[in-house]
Amino acid sequence: MKYYLIAGEASGDLHASNLMAALKQKDPDARFRYLGGDLMRQQGGVLVKHHREMAFMGFIPVLRNLKTILRNMRTCEEDIRRFRPDVVILIDYPGFNLKVAKFVKTELHIPVYYYISPKIWAWKQYRIHDFRRYVDKMFCILPFEPAFFQKFNYEVTYVGNPSVDSVEAFRRSHPVNRAGFLRQENLPDKPVLAILAGSRQQEIRDNLPTMLRVASRYPGFQPVIAGAPGLEPAYYHQYMKDYPVPIFFGKTYDILQYSHAALVTSGTATLETALFRVPQAVCYYVVAGPLATFIFRHFFHTPFISLVNLIGGREIVQELFGARFNEKEIDAELRRILLDAPYRQKMQKGYDEVIALLGKPGAAEKTAGEMVKALTGSQKN
Repeated sequence: MKYYLIAGEASGDLHASNLMAALKQKDPDARFRYLGGDLMRQQGGVLVKHHREMAFMGFIPVLRNLKTILRNMRTCEEDIRRFRPDVVILIDYPGFNLKVAKFVKTELHIPVYYYISPKIWAWKQYRIHDFRRYVDKMFCILPFEPAFFQKFNYEVTYVGNPSVDSVEAFRRSHPVNRAGFLRQENLPDKPVLAILAGSRQQEIRDNLPTMLRVASRYPGFQPVIAGAPGLEPAYYHQYMKDYPVPIFFGKTYDILQYSHAALVTSGTATLETALFRVPQAVCYYVVAGPLATFIFRHFFHTPFISLVNLIGGREIVQELFGARFNEKEIDAELRRILLDAPYRQKMQKGYDEVIALLGKPGAAEKTAGEMVKALTGSQKN
């Protein structure tokens, strides 16, 4: 069968690549075209457009790049029309993907599957109407999502979480060898403080300088930056100034496996850090912090921004965003997660609860099986 996938950012590229690998196991004749990244390209098929050309977040960046976004949309729609896939598979990235879903369903009448639901349980709940109209099947990766969608009489399938799969696969292939890792990366024998400043340029610009200033106050620990896919070291260097901190690309899991603690922006990285049981502080800068905090508390439909707290249903990690994103609060929390053993253990106990709720590995395999079963069944009818 022919599959068309759309992943508009680095995390989507990772999860889509794992899904493609699983689809090839279930369907040996699978053919792929996609908007995505380097990991998807490794699975074969044709990369139509790289996610680096698509990852715009926030009102101003979207407005500034509107012509590029519209051009990408036209390119995608015409490519789908020419390819005539058996299914279009959308991975998160709702602003773009829901428009594609509408086009595919109303003009091409091709099945649309969604893997990794956008976070409409946090805001923009009105998008549920678009899902009901244009998405045939939704495959969710957060255990609380089926209950949310059920409130709108929209049935979805929880397939497990792909980060569980990725971390489990890494651990199987990378036995713990801290001394070897430090030696290989030419690092001193000091506890590692991981810095995960986001996957987008604006996140790194806004978060990294403050993270580094705070981390530099603890000379007994060595900060190590996990570089985001698709970005160059030079981009990081302009925000590092007097902090000669090493940056490793493609080694986020290696860094987390040997880290004593971490400063992490919100997103999938907070969950991955929890799966490695590394105590963390969630740090996320937003413009007009106090106003952003007010808006979040009064207009969002969720009490948390980090996946760890959302899945756990309570405050397991501190979320230092909006009015709380400042050096004083970040420093106070970093001191606790570095030096306060009971505090660290309490956080790790919370992680264990989250890990239990997520369930066993196998999200990509289960999703691929459900997709192929549904598609072959529909073809027989």
